[in-house]
Amino acid sequence: MRDQVKALLDLAEQAIEGAGTHEQVEAYATHGIGTSVKVFDGEVETLTAAETRGVGIRVVLDGRLGFAATSDISPAGLGAALAAARDNAAYASVDPGNVLPSPREWQPLAGIVAEGFEEVDPGRKVAVALRLEGLAKAADPRVSGVSSASYGDGVSRMAVASSTGVRAGYGRTDAYATVVALARSGAETQTGFGLTEGRSIEDLDLSFAAAESAQRATRLLGSRKAATTTVPIVFDPLVTAQFLGVVASGFSAESAQKGLSLFADRLGDEVAAPMLSVVDDGRLTDGPATAPVDDEGMPTGRTVIIDEGRLAGFLHNTETAARAGGGARTTANAARSGHRSPPGVSPTNLYLDGPTTPLADILRSADGGLYVQEAKGMHSGVNPVSGEFSVGVTGLWIRGGELAEPVREVTVSATIVRMLLSITALGPDRRFFPMGGAMAGATLLLGAMTVAGS
Repeated sequence: MRDQVKALLDLAEQAIEGAGTHEQVEAYATHGIGTSVKVFDGEVETLTAAETRGVGIRVVLDGRLGFAATSDISPAGLGAALAAARDNAAYASVDPGNVLPSPREWQPLAGIVAEGFEEVDPGRKVAVALRLEGLAKAADPRVSGVSSASYGDGVSRMAVASSTGVRAGYGRTDAYATVVALARSGAETQTGFGLTEGRSIEDLDLSFAAAESAQRATRLLGSRKAATTTVPIVFDPLVTAQFLGVVASGFSAESAQKGLSLFADRLGDEVAAPMLSVVDDGRLTDGPATAPVDDEGMPTGRTVIIDEGRLAGFLHNTETAARAGGGARTTANAARSGHRSPPGVSPTNLYLDGPTTPLADILRSADGGLYVQEAKGMHSGVNPVSGEFSVGVTGLWIRGGELAEPVREVTVSATIVRMLLSITALGPDRRFFPMGGAMAGATLLLGAMTVAGS
């Protein structure tokens, strides 16, 4: 891996060789290899392998920024991309955020690359997906089938070099497997999701994912509609991660500067329960998005966004920090969707922090309340700017400190800030869900909310 990353860094340095003394130039080089397997009913449905490689170039000239990207990594291709970025800069507007970062010292991270990752035979990857499907079917007699079982992995490498002196690069490996079990009782069918992930195929716990999917499907059998009521709410870890994913857009300095964050102009305000903090940590050992540097080559670290209930700051890249002024610095949250995009702002490993409460105590405290296992249409049902929250959910009533009869077709309504302020307990079962961003979920107890039913 080290040799491949060095080769990318050499490529990035080659791309900026033509930088003039009157301009700043940055090259961001990537090389990614990924595999995806999906099986159904004991047969391979799809098996794909993809490889991407390319360089994105930013040019800053007289406060104007131009960007161009290329998959042609020959000297001619890199030269053409640099020329195109210069041309694009000529038509851009002057902005105080149009600057490139100065270099900072950074340290490599151990444990984010699995040795021998690229030597794993495709047949073994297929076998993992098929085994997961079989385990889910056998996990419970009420599981009648599996709607999908999949395996995926990826090797990602990046390097960035700039005329301002930035030189950084790293590689990372990731693997995951997911399954959706089908449970039937008469004419009723329920689904349940299971996930396992890690740095390598050896890290995957297929038995855990299979059992999880079966449990989540079978315990919803017999679900009924409910009358409208106001009760305590408990979020399943997956739902908490989905909720945090919606809230996360408001933590971006880019969103705040554009007036698209419900937290804009609220620094120092109490926006969550005093027991709760929200942390982003790019160097967290068990985080799926862990990396030594961000996509501008800045060293990652731990950023407290909400500190014991109060809004402490926003996530920045170099552009938003420069635009904010007042000594603001990047929090190393520059993120790109690949070499074809300039950096935006995004969390790395985002999670809720604070004192934890045993799960049994949380359920006892929420007696008579609703345990939300699934939230459908989280992004469409939540307005991240106004904070309005109205989402259809499926779950189970809590009786005597235990999960009891299942409920369906109900809607939970509130506002994001009200929900954050009403949190009274955080479970010890923190877990990352890498789909759609590295958000961590944990069991979460909220105060009384309106549950609208029939």
